[in-house]
Amino acid sequence: MKTDTLFYQLFNTFHTLLFELIERPIAEAEGYEFSSVEVKEKAFRFDGIFSPKAEDKPIYLLEVQFQQKEDFYWEYLSEIYLYLNQYRPAQEWQAIAIFARRSYEPEPRSHVREMLDCQRIRRVYLEDLLDRETDSFAIGIIQLILSSESQAVTMARRLGEKIEQENDPEIQEQVLELIETVLVYKFPKLSRQEIETMFTYSDLKQTRVYQEAREEGELRGEKRGLVKGQATMLLRLLNRKFGQISPSLRGKVNKLSAKQLENLAEALFDLETIADLNNWLKTKGKGN
Repeated sequence: MKTDTLFYQLFNTFHTLLFELIERPIAEAEGYEFSSVEVKEKAFRFDGIFSPKAEDKPIYLLEVQFQQKEDFYWEYLSEIYLYLNQYRPAQEWQAIAIFARRSYEPEPRSHVREMLDCQRIRRVYLEDLLDRETDSFAIGIIQLILSSESQAVTMARRLGEKIEQENDPEIQEQVLELIETVLVYKFPKLSRQEIETMFTYSDLKQTRVYQEAREEGELRGEKRGLVKGQATMLLRLLNRKFGQISPSLRGKVNKLSAKQLENLAEALFDLETIADLNNWLKTKGKGN
């Protein structure tokens, strides 16, 4: 599972999630901007950075680890100090190391232990969230990520039922997108149509974007309504993954057929850079 992209989407969608994980008041999320920042020296990239506008709040430097990696702390410290040297922020900083499971954390050396003891580096173990009763959609999606395949379908249905009670259509849409993304990772051999049948909620095809696009298509007597809905949602995912994409790329995506949009959605999670997206559009996005 490509957790880097998934957790970027989570933190970008739910700006309070970090503060839930480190058990800080949700109100502290106010005034923070989330981003992914590259450190140039060795092209290190943090999984996320929460940067405050105020100078009296700390910067949070995030790294998410979903596998064992013996040199994790060496690389993490390198990222941190290269970042500090390159950007020289006025604020204090705290590093947040997020491990899926305790077993994925390497044994800290003495110099790392000192930073852990003084909370300069704080650890979060996501497995501790598995049995937590919560109304948080973000925590619910993390629980879904960590669940076994046998548990995932039931958990996805529960989340789908819970989102029916949400009055904000944009939140509904974002949560359903994330649920589907997790299930695509967990069940790579299933088609999206098969995955969508797992929902007791009326699934992604009933979200506001699809509904508006379908209604528009019906009013015009066209079959482009659903395609427009697919393109709109796919563009949102692309913007969330790569940042705001250029008008040129947006135009190319909007010209894709329904089948091409479906193929791009399938390929999305294997595309790592804008260059990969450009190459895909050049090689597989031609013709209809």
